[in-house]
Amino acid sequence: MSDRAALLKGIRVWLVFFVVCLVLSGVTAFPLVHELRWAEQTARSLGAPEHLPGLMEWIERVRDGLDAADADHPFLLYGTDWLAFAHLVIAVAFLGPYRDPVRNIWVVEFGLIACAGVIPLALICGPVRGIPFWWSVIDMAFGVFGAIPLYLVRKKIKRLEALTEAAVPGGAAAPAQ
Repeated sequence: MSDRAALLKGIRVWLVFFVVCLVLSGVTAFPLVHELRWAEQTARSLGAPEHLPGLMEWIERVRDGLDAADADHPFLLYGTDWLAFAHLVIAVAFLGPYRDPVRNIWVVEFGLIACAGVIPLALICGPVRGIPFWWSVIDMAFGVFGAIPLYLVRKKIKRLEALTEAAVPGGAAAPAQ
């Protein structure tokens, strides 16, 4: 396998991983009420009330809030439907770098900027909305862990670009295959 083919394969593997994570993150935002009930039951069966009472209190509080919103104001949950949809739409954008990484590196860079933006969002909006700091740290971890594959992809795309420019007279980039 050539260096170019190996780089392209590595780029595509990381992009598929990232897209799968985005899609999973998105689709799990649709059934929040049911997921939280399941999470509470699971936490109880694993002994969370005794071993992690703070976590259990938070799960119960969020479940109570979601149950109340679902019963009295279900339109509020429409916002999480849009959140889920946004994740799915963003995932589709990564088809561009999958097809032609060099030309569409901007999508990867956009993703890195979005991952970085998770940190100030969590630090500002978390306290405003009464989110415990430890939960904001979990949210920030999504940005950090999302940036890792994107950073690796960007590095590989830059190497692919250098290889492509070296192989093509005049430095014009050839499209990925």
